[in-house]
Amino acid sequence: MSAKKIQIGMKPTHKAISPSADAWVETRKNSDEPEAMKRLTIDVPASLHRMIKSSCAMRGTKIADEVRELLLKKYGNQ
Repeated sequence: MSAKKIQIGMKPTHKAISPSADAWVETRKNSDEPEAMKRLTIDVPASLHRMIKSSCAMRGTKIADEVRELLLKKYGNQ
């Protein structure tokens, strides 16, 4: 049985990405992209949750969408 020898290439180098490229990625803002979201957790009584959930289910909407809409009405797009 003969052994087949293969040659393995060089290890990849760990070149640092130029700081300007990193800065561009961090600061670029595309108006087509939606704003980043943050999670908000609130506690509500079980009875209120049931009313909200059943009302949203009948309209075919999501609770999160309705709460966002209410918060935007109250606080606007500041």
